[in-house]
Amino acid sequence: MRKTMTALATAILSAGAAQAADFPLAGTWTLTAADRITPAGVREHDYGAAPKGRLIVDATGRYSLQIFKSERAGFASGDKKRGTPEEYADAALGSSTHYGTLAIDAAAHQLLFKIDGASFKNWEGTTQKRAYELKGDTLSYRVPTAPDGNTPISEWKRER
Repeated sequence: MRKTMTALATAILSAGAAQAADFPLAGTWTLTAADRITPAGVREHDYGAAPKGRLIVDATGRYSLQIFKSERAGFASGDKKRGTPEEYADAALGSSTHYGTLAIDAAAHQLLFKIDGASFKNWEGTTQKRAYELKGDTLSYRVPTAPDGNTPISEWKRER
């Protein structure tokens, strides 16, 4: 019985590793930069000097992404239902989260984020395109230019 369970566990783990190899972005990624390029061409921090974030992608392309500004303020009341307008604005503008399905358009060299749920409701049900670079375990992509003229850039390092 023990040999059977061990063989089954090994087979499941091997199958999972083989599946993860099928989708090149599968894995857990840690945010290393969340910047923006201004209309003047200057690169600036978009989520503070030390942003935090995680991108988790499974073998089929399902993903969950979170980006947080480290310097965002906490709520003085300790209760998120009793924040000030400034605290709510800082919470909303100091984070970006979404989940859904990720695909790669190799010909166009773009990532396609099919967003099922997002902290910014307007993104739900949309497909967001991102020009990207993948160099080993480093992924970077550019978000399309925002109405203010800035172009956000996210950079990630795959955990091993």
